[in-house]
Amino acid sequence: MNGKEIALLAAKVLDQKKAQDIACIDISVKSSFADFFVLASGSSERQIKSLSDDIDDEFAKNGIIAKNIEGQPSSGWILMDYGDVIVNVLTTEMRQRYNIEKVWGDCEFLELDLED
Repeated sequence: MNGKEIALLAAKVLDQKKAQDIACIDISVKSSFADFFVLASGSSERQIKSLSDDIDDEFAKNGIIAKNIEGQPSSGWILMDYGDVIVNVLTTEMRQRYNIEKVWGDCEFLELDLED
């Protein structure tokens, strides 16, 4: 799988597990550390923990292993580093505080074909 396919898989898993405000950003033009950011919000610390566990489990089934996982549910932000793809699972409050979409606003946001 290439980076874009991995990012879209993450978005699909997050959508199936009821994450909110899912976004995939192609940061390859502006970044040397990754090609894609995936962002999703959870309504509670418990949900962001569950979402990050679901991503890790699904990726492991596909042979995609995290290089590093940072953060705790109590911090409101879990960052999962899969090399070319960085998955960020945040509480709604933390997502609003850091406004990552604005920081990377000049990058391409991928169209997501997710069911509502």
